[in-house]
Amino acid sequence: MFNKSLARTVVGILGNVIALVLFLSPVPTFYRIWRKRAVEQYSAVPYLATFVNCGLWVLYGLPIVHPNSMLVVTINGAGFVIEIIYLSVFMMFSKGKKRGTVAAVAASECGFMAAVALCVIKFAHTTKLRSTIIGSICMAGNILMYASPLSVMKMVITTESVEFMPFSLSLFSFLNAVCWTSYAFIQFDPFILIPNGIGAVLGASQLLLYGMFYKSTKRIMAQRKEIVAKGNTNQLHPDV
Repeated sequence: MFNKSLARTVVGILGNVIALVLFLSPVPTFYRIWRKRAVEQYSAVPYLATFVNCGLWVLYGLPIVHPNSMLVVTINGAGFVIEIIYLSVFMMFSKGKKRGTVAAVAASECGFMAAVALCVIKFAHTTKLRSTIIGSICMAGNILMYASPLSVMKMVITTESVEFMPFSLSLFSFLNAVCWTSYAFIQFDPFILIPNGIGAVLGASQLLLYGMFYKSTKRIMAQRKEIVAKGNTNQLHPDV
């Protein structure tokens, strides 16, 4: 006989593992940033979106908001800490206006999360109402997180290069969305189901783009190395 509770726990644990891999997948990107002492054309948007998303889901999973959701709290708590590290490194190697913008957005997100927590706990007096309010906000935040690579996807289409759209991040975003969509189906939870269903579609779109432009990316990078090897750096920056 199918045991919904057991199945939900198993899928939830699997979701925790996949989500942890997702959170750690940008490590090679940040190693590159650390090694080059520059963020290059990498965008902070996915990390800012994931930061606020994780914080909101931690709040949603608390017993005083949505009981029996400890698996939601554990993985998003880990993700929250990991994103703080990423954003710290990003700001360390950003310059001028870019660094200020990232810092300002991160501070605004912290203020927003604190305001939501205080208002909901003070004015909503049942877990059902708290779950509905915070769940709705989380749903919007989760969609934002999954949609955040859209700007990068635009750049991929324009440049015909996936160099700045890490494959591991795209792959595990897709797998994470599929897993949590399944989790929400077992014991119906629209706040988890809707954003992760959208995330699965967006993740699949990123993987499709990666397949389309993988060969052209290799060609562009090979041409760049050849130009550098010849010492003709002016061809890399024709407007200089």
